[in-house]
Amino acid sequence: MSIPKYYEFFSPVMECLKDGKQHTSKETLDYCADYYKLTPDELNEKLQSGQTILSNRVGWARTYLSKAGLVEKEGRGVYIITQEGKNAIKNDCDKITYDYLTRYPSFNDFAKRTFNKKDSSKTQQSDIKDEKSPAEMLDYAASQLNADLSDELLNEIMKISPYDFERLVVKLLIAMGYGTLEENKDAVTPKSGDEGIDGIVSADKFGFDSIYIQAKQWKKDNLVSRPEIQKFIGALATTQGATKGIFITTSDFTKGAVEIISKQTQNKIVLVNGKQLAKLMIEYDLGVSTVATYKVKRIDSDFFNEDI
Repeated sequence: MSIPKYYEFFSPVMECLKDGKQHTSKETLDYCADYYKLTPDELNEKLQSGQTILSNRVGWARTYLSKAGLVEKEGRGVYIITQEGKNAIKNDCDKITYDYLTRYPSFNDFAKRTFNKKDSSKTQQSDIKDEKSPAEMLDYAASQLNADLSDELLNEIMKISPYDFERLVVKLLIAMGYGTLEENKDAVTPKSGDEGIDGIVSADKFGFDSIYIQAKQWKKDNLVSRPEIQKFIGALATTQGATKGIFITTSDFTKGAVEIISKQTQNKIVLVNGKQLAKLMIEYDLGVSTVATYKVKRIDSDFFNEDI
C-alpha cells in the first residue's frame, strides 16, 4: 500500500493517545506505522527536505487535531489527548475525519488560512482527497518547477558547441569542489588529438589526484552504449596513473553501458546522464539564477526553555 494521506492518520493518532497518557512524537509515529503495516521502503520515503513522508504526515495530523482542541502538546515532542478529544472518541476513533474537525471554530480558523478558503466549514472530505500536507505541497511545487527547469536547461545545453559543452562540464565539477578555476583553467583538452579524454580536473584543491572526463552532447534518443564506454576505459588505460573518470552525457546510457561499469575493478568511473546533469547544475547554481526564496520556520523550543 502507499503511505496514507495526512488526514488518514487522524484516527490512529487518536487511538494512540486515547489512554490519556503522555506519548512522544516517536511513539505516535511508531503506532501509526504499525497501524497501517507500512513496509521498510515506505518508512524510508522522504521529501526533498530529508524528512520522511510518514513523519511529515503524522506531524500534520497531530497539528490539525490540536487546532481542533482534541490533542495538546505537553512538552517538547510530547502529546496528550484533551477532555474534548476524549469526548470526541467515546464511540469510535474512526469518526475523526476532516469533516468532523470542521465543527470546531478553532480548526476552521486554522483551515481557512491553510487552504485559503473563505469558509472552511464548506470544505468537504472529498475536496481534499488528493491534497498533500502543506509541507508536501511546497515540496511538490519545487519538484515540478525543477523538473521544468531541467528540461529548459537541457534544451539550452543542446544549443551550445560541443567544445563549450566540455567547458560547461568542467565548470560544474569545479563548482562541486574539484580543484579551483585557476588550477583547472586548461582543464579542457585541445579540440583535436584528445585521445578520448575531453577534460581533466584535479580531484581536490591541492591537485593530488586527477579525474578524467568524457562529455557527450547527444540528443535524448541517442543513448551512450557499451562501445563508447569501452573506448573511454581504453583512453584511461593509455594515460599513466589514470584511475578515475566521469562520463557525462545529455542523453542516457544503455543497460550494457551501465553493466560494463559495474564490472570495473581497476578504475572508478561515474556515469552522469542528462537528468542528473541538469539536477547538479540547479543544485550548484550553474546556468540558473534564483528568482524567489521561501523560508519555512518552526518554533525554537530552546528559546522558550531559557530565560527570555
